[in-house]
Amino acid sequence: MFPKSKSGKFGTFALCFLSGALAGALAAGPALAAHDSEGDDLSEYEGRVVAKEGLVLRTGPSTEFRAIGLKEYGSVVGISCRLNGQLVEDNPVWYKLSDASYVWSSTRHIVNEGAEPRWC
Repeated sequence: MFPKSKSGKFGTFALCFLSGALAGALAAGPALAAHDSEGDDLSEYEGRVVAKEGLVLRTGPSTEFRAIGLKEYGSVVGISCRLNGQLVEDNPVWYKLSDASYVWSSTRHIVNEGAEPRWC
C-alpha cells in the first residue's frame, strides 16, 4: 500500500531509540530537580532542616500545591528568599529554595545558617 522506506529496520530502530531517549530525559527532569543535595551553590542563604520528619517540598507556597520531594533531617538547603503564603500552624512564612521549590518553614523546622533570608 505504501512504498517501503530505504532505511528499513535501522531507520525505525533509530527513531524508536531517539524517542525513548527524549522521553527518558523529560521524565528525569523533575527527579533531578528534587534531588536532595547537600546545599545549593546558587543560593544566597542557607539553612539546616531540624524537623525530625523532614520537610515536604512543594511547587508553591501552600499545602494545596503538589508535593515534589522531601528534604531529610539535617539536610542543608539553599534559600533564595522568603514570602508570605498559606497560614500553617499560625505561621505564614514560606521559603523559596534555590532549586525553585517552596517549603513551609518556621524556626522549629529550618534553622538559618547566617543572615535571615530577604523577602521575595
